[in-house]
Amino acid sequence: MKSLHKRQVISKVIIYILLIIVALVMIVPFLWMLSASIKGDAEVFKMNPFQWIPDKPKISNYAEIWTRIPMAKFVQNTVILTIVVTFLQLLTSSFAAYAFAKLNFKHKNTLFLAYITTIAMPWQVYMVPQFIFMRKIGLNDKLLAMVCLQAFSAFGVFMMKQFYGNIPDELCEAARIDGLSEYRIYSDIMLPLSKPALSTLTIFTFVATWNDYLGPLIYLRTESKKTIQLGLKMFIGQYSSDYGLIMAGSVLSLIPIVIIYLILQKQFVEGVASSGLKG
Repeated sequence: MKSLHKRQVISKVIIYILLIIVALVMIVPFLWMLSASIKGDAEVFKMNPFQWIPDKPKISNYAEIWTRIPMAKFVQNTVILTIVVTFLQLLTSSFAAYAFAKLNFKHKNTLFLAYITTIAMPWQVYMVPQFIFMRKIGLNDKLLAMVCLQAFSAFGVFMMKQFYGNIPDELCEAARIDGLSEYRIYSDIMLPLSKPALSTLTIFTFVATWNDYLGPLIYLRTESKKTIQLGLKMFIGQYSSDYGLIMAGSVLSLIPIVIIYLILQKQFVEGVASSGLKG
């Protein structure tokens, strides 16, 4: 018994050590980013000796970034785009998932499989014809183009369908007997029960849209329409870059993501567990 208990203790110690190492590997880049955000360009890559906190922290980086570029406008564009896309993805994904999970119609499984298969196709494969199409309908250099492209998500439909599959069909049948329409069942029964899955999808969509760089780079040309990710690129020149300001802007861009995660973290864990997305 003692040898068994000893082996269990040793295995737990090894697991905790590995977890600590992984956590350090993940957190060190963020700590370096915070450190670089209060340094001058000459200090950012100074390694001998390396200082996490410089002797004279350059806190002015966080104020200067708002005056060097139209940061407020970039933040405004990113907030509008992210909120609209997140709302539309929650609406379209949950609505389509309800149909696939709780309704019976012809070729349902075939249609669902064909839609979900698009997840395996990289966006780079069809981004050129997609861009040509958007240009022909007059949506080039408009935030509306980004909204139209990201309003639908095959992954969101798949995740929500997995969650709806865990809700007993008897609830829907009882509601239909009571005279509720499918729209009322969706809005009054399914949506309130799917808060964990909706919170999970909110985090995934918010982070992906907020951090998107390639999409805005392709479709947005006018400076007043650019997002924060494109704005940070303005500090990268041909021969030099303002790394301190770039890191300060990166820290500022992380704040909304952290806030959203802290607000929804409990529902996020429940949603991942109940939607079949376990690692």
